[in-house]
Order: sequence, then structure tokens, then C-alpha cells
Amino acid sequence: MRDGASSGNKGPVFLPLILAGSAAVLTGPLVAGLWGELHPAFDSLAHFRVHLSALIIVLALPCLFFRGWRIIALTLIVLGLTAIASATMPQTGKMRAGAQAAEDTPQARYRLLHLNLRFDNHTPKQVLSLIGRVEPDLITLAEVSAAWRGELALLENTYPHRLVCSEPTHIGGVAILSRRPFLHPSTARCFDRGALAVATVNINGSTVDVAALHLGWPWPFGQSWQIGRVAPVLQDLGPTTILAGDFNAAPWSESTRRIAAAGDLTVLGGIGPTWLIRPLPNLLRRAAGLPIDNLLFKGGIVPLETTRLADVGSDHLPVLLEFGLRRKKEPDTTLQARVLDR
Repeated sequence: MRDGASSGNKGPVFLPLILAGSAAVLTGPLVAGLWGELHPAFDSLAHFRVHLSALIIVLALPCLFFRGWRIIALTLIVLGLTAIASATMPQTGKMRAGAQAAEDTPQARYRLLHLNLRFDNHTPKQVLSLIGRVEPDLITLAEVSAAWRGELALLENTYPHRLVCSEPTHIGGVAILSRRPFLHPSTARCFDRGALAVATVNINGSTVDVAALHLGWPWPFGQSWQIGRVAPVLQDLGPTTILAGDFNAAPWSESTRRIAAAGDLTVLGGIGPTWLIRPLPNLLRRAAGLPIDNLLFKGGIVPLETTRLADVGSDHLPVLLEFGLRRKKEPDTTLQARVLDR
């Protein structure tokens, strides 16, 4: 009888050990991800900070119901919550202009739509329909493959100002489409084999540099080296800039920090998950995907609101940014200067 009772208790005894042990193991890659500046391998782990933290919390919660394991469980839960907070708390999906001085508050609102099209998207009409409904002033795109060039030609009348970059692969490059005129068409350029596009746009008399960037996959792939290649271009961006792109990197990662530092840009947080493997449902993409589509800004840009829009057949969700331009007390005299500089 004693042997049987002992055997019957093995399940409850070993269950918290297995759960807490598994959670403790996950703290290794979680903590390593905080040291992304030391090596790109650590930064690759940082992209999954929220996912690792959530798993640690889920594993540790049942241990609260076992005597002798509560302190360990609470420690693991607090660690997980702290890591999630470090990634999400400083960010907000709606950045109101209330913090600006009254004279700087923007009167007009503009829209920028960003989307990784997915080079082999089988539903291009959904993308075109979305653009027609949203009517953005600016569009930044990634994975503009040969097939997509024909589809985007249908938008030439609505978006006559455009820069479509070629990439020497079937995936395609990035693109910028604009209702607003380019300051000088010859200054709109592609860099890094079509992975980066920069155009200076005249928005109601204000000079705005608009950039689209598509980074490759993180370590062990070449993302870190690619950032080194595009950094000099980002350093030359104008004083008022919007940069949108698929970074294949979370907003809290070292990769995104390097991009922001190179261009003296601020990362706009709170966008939320935007990417997940395509066969998985869209609902799961919104809840548990990776937040790798990023928006950065500086200068006179006043971000007002970000929204993830409906699925249009890509493995990425479209992201809509509504923004204003800080009101200037004097007219923008940089329009002519920017043309002469370039």
C-alpha cells in the first residue's frame, strides 16, 4: 500500500519540477536576447522576447498551486512580465499631438500605407481594393516582384509619382508610390540592390523624405551586414523623414535600434504583430505573430495613429499611419535648398 501511494504521488511531485524546469530553461534565451549588441545571434533571440516570456508565464502559473514551488513560480512570472513590459510598455498605438505646443499642432492629416506585398501573392485585387478604400497619400511596399509591377501600373493615374526598385532576385525590391509630387524626380533613388528606396516629397509645401526598407533575415543570415551597408544612406536623410519597412526585426531589437540610430530616427511602437507563416489563420497573426513591420520618423512628423488593416493575401498585415506635419512659424525654405544639395 505504501509503495502504491508513493507511486501515485510521483505525478504531482514531478509536474512542478518539469514545468518550472522548462520555464527556467527558457530564461536562458530570454536573457541572452537582452545582449543583442554583443552579437547578432543574441539579437535573433530578442525578436522572440514576448513569445518566450509568455511561455515562461504559462509554464510557471500552475506551479503556484504546489506547496514549495510558489516563490520559484512567482519569480519566473515576474521575470516574464518584466520582459514583456520592456518590449511593449513604452510603446503606444496612438500618439496624440497633445504633447506638442499649441502652435505646432498639425491641422491636416495625411496617410501612409505600408505593406510587404508577398512576391507570390495570389490575390492582388485585394491589395488594390484596399488602397482604393483607404486612399493613402503615400504607399511604401516591399517584395515588388515582376508580377506586381503590372498590377501596380493600374495605380499610375492615382499615384503618378513613384519609385519602384528592381532587385536581382524573384522576390523583388521596394517601392514608393505618392499622390504628392516628388521634390525632384532625379533625386529619388534605390540603394542596396533595391532593398532601400528614398524619395523627397513635397507635402503642402513641406519637405519630407520618405524611405522604404526591406531587411533580410537575422543571424545566421546577413541582416547585420545589410544594416551596415544602408546606414550611410540613412545618415543622409533629411531633417523631416518617415521610414517604413519590413525589417524582419522587432521594434525593441538591436537591429531596429541600429537603423534608428543611423538616421537619428524615433521608432514608432504599438503597431503590434504583423507577420506569421501564411497557412496559419489571420487571427493568430494578429495575436501571436511577430511585429517586424516598423515605422520610424523624425523632425516635423507628428504620428497620430497606427492601424493594422485587413488581411490581403500576404503573410504580412498592412499598416496604416496617420500623421500630421508640425506647423511652422515660417515658410519651409528648404525646398529649393534640397534640390540644389542633390
